[in-house]
Amino acid sequence: MKTNLKYLLVSFFFIFSISVFPQKSTDKFVVVLDAGHGGKDPGNIGNGYREKSIALKIILLVGKELEKHDNIKVIYTRKTDVYLELHERAAIANKANADLFVSVHCDSWTKSSVFGASTFVLGLHMNKANLEIAKKENSVIFLEENYEEKYEGFDPNSPESLIGLTLMQEDYLDQSILLAKYVQDNFVQKLNRKNRGVKQAGFWVLHNTYMPSILVETGFLTNKSEGAYLNSKKGQEAMAEAIKNGVLSYKNNLSSGSSSVSIVLENPENEEELNSDITFKVQIAAGARKLETKPYNFKGLRGVTSESIGNGYKYFYGETSNYDDIKRHKEEALEKGYTSCFIVAYKNGERIDIKEALKTISN
Repeated sequence: MKTNLKYLLVSFFFIFSISVFPQKSTDKFVVVLDAGHGGKDPGNIGNGYREKSIALKIILLVGKELEKHDNIKVIYTRKTDVYLELHERAAIANKANADLFVSVHCDSWTKSSVFGASTFVLGLHMNKANLEIAKKENSVIFLEENYEEKYEGFDPNSPESLIGLTLMQEDYLDQSILLAKYVQDNFVQKLNRKNRGVKQAGFWVLHNTYMPSILVETGFLTNKSEGAYLNSKKGQEAMAEAIKNGVLSYKNNLSSGSSSVSIVLENPENEEELNSDITFKVQIAAGARKLETKPYNFKGLRGVTSESIGNGYKYFYGETSNYDDIKRHKEEALEKGYTSCFIVAYKNGERIDIKEALKTISN
């Protein structure tokens, strides 16, 4: 498939050999949990959901589970709906001499079809999409008084300003990547969330911490289905469990004294998917009866959506602007027994001929 040059994405692959050392048995492992946004800063409010509230609920659930371990001490940057400046969040972690810093957020995009979870570490190896995500998260400094002085001229909208951010976190990058991988693996392998990968981007809150640090984008509130999932108790508990397990896996790796862990850091973000007006779905069923889009009604398939058509309903599996991805969804549907399923296409929400859609994305 040909791809328009403006949508080309350079993926970066870095192999890190990570040296890890066991924690002293007399020390408690200190984890600082940071719920993004808060107070006068709601974060994104895609589909009416509030990022600040969802992030806080997930963080409190993560902390509750980690606190069950006697050798772990949990510190929260906030436990209520209060506003914290970015530099305050990092200062809390540094003052605690923390072993890990985990910041939780929810993503948004201009296209409602975009969905999936990603875990970020600090770095310059970012594409246009990652740059935009970092700019959105960093822009909260504009809510602070005297931000020009506090952040020494840092401009969230300037790519050049991001270059200086990497210096402080360089010593912790390998460990941050290891932690991010454990968390992301849990999202994908245990929860079957769409994998947007372990990535690098210039987040100020990560730059100013003196320990391994990650920023988790749990999913897109601007996606109707994913937003509802993240806003639900079930979704929040599942995401919290995945993050908690990632932290424990990282800690156990340290305790085991593993001397070398090879990780491939990749940036699989498909920028075409974030910019294309074309969306593909797999139609798996149609009928007059309305069904709940739960896995038990669709042979175990997760993420099924429905559309009201006249006096009936159509049911779809998958939603993406990447044609290769939707073909994989079709293969999964076929394996589940939906032998008559087929791919359909939409442009700006309107159904179009599949041939027209393929022609558009190949130009």
